[in-house]
Amino acid sequence: MQHRTVGDLMTHAVARVQRGTVFTEIVRVLHEYDITAVPVVDSEDRPIGIVSEADLLAKASQHADPHHPFDGEPLDARTRAKVAATTAEGLMSSPVTCARPEWSVVEAARTIQERRVKRLPVVDDAGVLVGIISRGDLLRIFLRSDRSIRDEIVEDVIVRTLGESPSAIGVDVNNGLVTLSGTVSGADRVPVLVRLCRSVDGVVEVEHRLTSREGQG
Repeated sequence: MQHRTVGDLMTHAVARVQRGTVFTEIVRVLHEYDITAVPVVDSEDRPIGIVSEADLLAKASQHADPHHPFDGEPLDARTRAKVAATTAEGLMSSPVTCARPEWSVVEAARTIQERRVKRLPVVDDAGVLVGIISRGDLLRIFLRSDRSIRDEIVEDVIVRTLGESPSAIGVDVNNGLVTLSGTVSGADRVPVLVRLCRSVDGVVEVEHRLTSREGQG
């Protein structure tokens, strides 16, 4: 089976800013590229942080409200520093978690979930920025057609990997939901087949009505 990788799904042309990029220039970059965050890189183009709209809005949210000039809660030292910052180095969230082009979709998705971030800069062996992968990019595998999912299950999973007869196993795919029916050679192969089908890119869930020739015997 050929799984799509971070390198297949990532955005290659990545906007970036430097440590000293000023607040208004960061806002301009976000607007120009229609993005919500931008990596901050060092002089060797290695990511050292990310500035997001949330980081920038932290400053705006602390401006005095002319209608309630005395409102507002005391800020901790870190938030005060970010509010006072005027360049990317002070505004950015760091350290930054990065992905590698060879990572699987599952590895990238788990990292995004565990780190509670919306995107990951992608770096090469030298740590140089080569792309960025977002939650939306990872979800693109679910746009795969039902026919291509079915073809992969039949050809790669059933025939090539398990050596089962494609005429003995029915495969129906509807909006990423796979339904398996028919007969496999052994009862122990049922959970294996289901697990392999779930690992196919674009599969949302797998249901089965499988029996085994052993069970019929």
